[in-house]
Amino acid sequence: MSGLRPRHASTIAVLIAALGGAAVAATATAVSGPARPVAVAGIATPDQIVVTTPRPSPRQADPPPTPATTALPTTTSQPTTSAPPPPSTTTPTLTTTTGTPPPTTTATKPPPGPTGIAAQVLDLVNAERSRAGCAAARLESRLVDAAAGHSGDMARRGYLSHTTPEGVTFDVRIRQAGYPKPGAENIARGQRTAEQVMNSWMNSPGHRRNILDCSLIAMGIALDTNGFYWTQTFGR
Repeated sequence: MSGLRPRHASTIAVLIAALGGAAVAATATAVSGPARPVAVAGIATPDQIVVTTPRPSPRQADPPPTPATTALPTTTSQPTTSAPPPPSTTTPTLTTTTGTPPPTTTATKPPPGPTGIAAQVLDLVNAERSRAGCAAARLESRLVDAAAGHSGDMARRGYLSHTTPEGVTFDVRIRQAGYPKPGAENIARGQRTAEQVMNSWMNSPGHRRNILDCSLIAMGIALDTNGFYWTQTFGR
């Protein structure tokens, strides 16, 4: 305080003497916590500091120092989260409406190609049978299976015969396919169309006789294009 003027020094001394223990408590509080701001207008220089000395009340005891209170930390309530409801385990009932489907138009004649070869040969066979006075033969799926198996076997192993290399004859193959009454068999190799193979068969007496046998009422036909092996089977 050596730099202060005498009147300021005396005034501060009076303040300290008047406050007594309270000044000491304030100093202790200032050490243990952040300094409390001084209510002054603007930043004061030493010449501008004005200290007002309160007059002590006579016969009034100094109030006991107020103990510092530590505020309890404020508990911040966490936002309440509500879990989404569990998915429903109820299976919805599906209503099936049964209606009458619209009529569908199907082709009555198979298209040309390997899948249409059987129909083409059947048409040519029945045309010849009709001229001979025989009833039309029908295409039978078990006879078709027997014919397809033999054409495939001949194509794979490169032979042309009614009997396999193991000695299995046509009637055995037809029965193995599930048809109970085998009748006859025609085979050919190399012809590319239904017309070509029918011309070959009709110009061969044995093959022609099988085609025009009126007692043979069912037929199977198959072509393996790997070498063009044909098999025509008949049943009674």
